[in-house]
Amino acid sequence: MKNSNREKLSLNEKIIEHKELIAALVSGFIILLAWRMESTDQTTAAVIAYLTAFVIGGYAKAKEGIEDTIENKSLNVEMLMILAAIGSAIIGYWMEGAILIFIFALSGALETYAMNKSHREISSLMELQPEEAWLVRGGFEPIKISVKDLKVNDHILVKPGERIPADGKVYKGISTVDEAAITGESMPITKNIDDEVYAGTVNLNGVLTISVTKQSGETLFQKIITLVQSAQSEKSPSQQFIERFEGIYVKGVLISVGIMMFLPHYLLGWDWTTTLYRAMVLLVVASPCALVASIMPATLSSISNGARNGILVKGGLHLEHLNTLRVLAVDKTGTLTQGTPAVTDFIVREDLNKDETLALIAGIEGQSNHPLAQAITSFAKKQNVIVPQNIIIEDIPGYGIKAQYKEQNYTIGKPDFVGKDLAVSFSDGALQQLGNEGKTVVFLKDQNGIAALVALKDIVRDEAKKAVSALKELGIDVMMLTGDNEATAKTIANEAGVTNYVAECLPETKVEHIKQYKQSYGNVGMVGDGINDAPALATASVGIAMGGGTDVALETADVVLMKNDLSKIAYAVKLSRKMQRIVKQNIIFSLTVIAILIISNFFQAISLPLGVIGHEGSTILVILNGLRMLSKNV
Repeated sequence: MKNSNREKLSLNEKIIEHKELIAALVSGFIILLAWRMESTDQTTAAVIAYLTAFVIGGYAKAKEGIEDTIENKSLNVEMLMILAAIGSAIIGYWMEGAILIFIFALSGALETYAMNKSHREISSLMELQPEEAWLVRGGFEPIKISVKDLKVNDHILVKPGERIPADGKVYKGISTVDEAAITGESMPITKNIDDEVYAGTVNLNGVLTISVTKQSGETLFQKIITLVQSAQSEKSPSQQFIERFEGIYVKGVLISVGIMMFLPHYLLGWDWTTTLYRAMVLLVVASPCALVASIMPATLSSISNGARNGILVKGGLHLEHLNTLRVLAVDKTGTLTQGTPAVTDFIVREDLNKDETLALIAGIEGQSNHPLAQAITSFAKKQNVIVPQNIIIEDIPGYGIKAQYKEQNYTIGKPDFVGKDLAVSFSDGALQQLGNEGKTVVFLKDQNGIAALVALKDIVRDEAKKAVSALKELGIDVMMLTGDNEATAKTIANEAGVTNYVAECLPETKVEHIKQYKQSYGNVGMVGDGINDAPALATASVGIAMGGGTDVALETADVVLMKNDLSKIAYAVKLSRKMQRIVKQNIIFSLTVIAILIISNFFQAISLPLGVIGHEGSTILVILNGLRMLSKNV
């Protein structure tokens, strides 16, 4: 019942949120009815219908225009469109005025819809921040308190599977911590005494007592939220230019109309009827419907084209930025790579059977929830080995597993756990080489020494190399920003063919590099899939998220690759460049038509009906040209 109520509430919120679009569509329907009435000589009913369409379609824009005019003390395009529509009605052209209102209301509603997703990722982020913590005081039982009440040097207890509620240092205990939410590192990190831990990360197995080093408002997790908010509040240069142009255009048109209402009568000897008539024609033909339609249909068609090809673009501005993209920063884990470890090498001692040894390792690791253990188990299943049962294990958090099977003792884990010298001797120099390749190595030890070696690595996606190559052909440099260590980053960068890379990046480090790239190159893209990528995605000119990424990344990003296919980025860039060519054609054409109509009106070479035909005809032509973006060929 609660879920049903939430669904109803969500539906109501969507209706309210998109009321401008609903009003525009309703006004369009009424215009069709009025046109039908007019064609059957129901003149009075048609006028009433047109007036209704005026009110329904123009109310939101009129209100917005009046409020902005009062607040900013400057006229805007909304006011110009309303005045143009009223002017058409005054001289008896109700349908033309209603259509002007409809087109402008529809474009404004669609723009509002495309941009109405701001700051939703903040609530998603906050859901991952624990609200309570177990406070430890001396020998007393831990008590649960609000995270906001934690103070520096307080001791908190974090159990296996819980999120760490505050930044701090390990005071007691050893455990493995999943820091993917902060660093993007796919491999969990072993935390010992005095090691730093971050709020929002997950304690996987051991019990930790943590000494708080930062208050809740100063944690690294909170910084991520602040960075996202800061980046999204900044206006783009294009938006600022449009706002400046809007004021100049409106003032210019209104001043021209005001002059046209009086000057020709005194200067050229026109009668008052002709003068006012020409002023109204000017107000109609100078209205920027064609100019507005130059961009919106092409943009919406491009967005539709992208959606059909697995690319979700959240607004036209982001397509515009893709057109001039010169640098694309990419996260490693889950973006260039699969995001989960996989077995790459399996070496067994000569006196042992390979399948039986793999089955034994899988039987031991199958009782652990560690990501490496799950990867080994998955590898064994693909080899169709029969996993033995009744294996007794003891999980040693941060190191590995001790096991007993058929009265034999086994140890599986990192080199230091099974014996560093034995591990180095067994691998015969391969251990260092595997490490240089960015691989994590796990050893199995029995009573006779090292029995087997398993190397694991986060694998580069099959399409990543082709995608990077395609982007380079388009003149875009690809930079990899990752939280991984230098060795792993270098290996992945070489395999993927990226232009350059930066290792050991925290979220704020990624943001700094994005800002540096923007200063040096202009428009910069960022591709990521994790919470840690959210600030960089928000800071970049255009943020691109993998469809299988976290909710926060998906909400923060401007573009989403729904099928996790990196090659679609090159397609999106080509789509954007074609869209920009069409938009430029439309703008030049619409401005040319407006100029011709204005000049023709001044020389009394055009009547109001012809002016409306020229104005609306140019609008239809630019819309049809924009719809060419629906074509599959880019």
